[in-house]
Amino acid sequence: MTKSIIENIIIGSKNLKKEMNVSVYLPSDYNEKDSFPTLYFHHGRNGNENILIEAELNTVADKLIAKQKINSMIIVCPNLDNARGLNSSLEYKEVKDPLGRIINNGMYEDYFINEVIKEIDNKYKTIKNRNGRYIGGASVGGYIALHNAFRHPHLFSKVGGHMPAIELQLEEEDKAYFQKKENWDKYDPIKIAEEMKCCDFKVYLDAGSQDEGDFYKGCSILDKILKSRGVESQNHICEGHHNVEYIKSNMEKYMMFYGN
Repeated sequence: MTKSIIENIIIGSKNLKKEMNVSVYLPSDYNEKDSFPTLYFHHGRNGNENILIEAELNTVADKLIAKQKINSMIIVCPNLDNARGLNSSLEYKEVKDPLGRIINNGMYEDYFINEVIKEIDNKYKTIKNRNGRYIGGASVGGYIALHNAFRHPHLFSKVGGHMPAIELQLEEEDKAYFQKKENWDKYDPIKIAEEMKCCDFKVYLDAGSQDEGDFYKGCSILDKILKSRGVESQNHICEGHHNVEYIKSNMEKYMMFYGN
């Protein structure tokens, strides 16, 4: 019986001027079909492309595909460093936040939108339009997924923010990412949702009832805005904290959303 495989590829980024790792899940029937929908799933702070395995996306996908509960799909987990997926600096650089943590600045939005997706579409049997392209992520990765989908609606039809790091104001410790309030506004999913023209999305939001960042508050606000705009949005508050165990405990629900 054919098994799914995980490929680890390297993209030499022109935007970041360095090599970036990407993990790619190919379903067990990859050689049997002409094309597949693709899920781009983003990691959180201090994470990397290994979220594919650490959050058990691959094993949950295997199980649900085998039971024919979801459609076969390609899953792509790119490393985006500790950058929030932003275009924060024309040149790649590392800076420190007020707590001494390393922040990666660079053209990360351009890297993902213009390089990662292009490379995946060229290399694999993807459906090369928004109807077959989805995006999601956990914590900061959920924030990245939301701002990418809302800022580039021609690319994605489904978006999931799982305990997404939606902050209600610019915190001092986060200024190293944004430099100024205008940049924070530009990428804030709530502000984008209020003004975006395209509302043809399916959106899945969720956070733990004991989330240490209180990110369920941002989810609730965003969900109400999306529904008022006619977006097909759902919001869930589930039992749990802000950690990988929460994500793993809900992964089947996420995959059912993306895979149907």
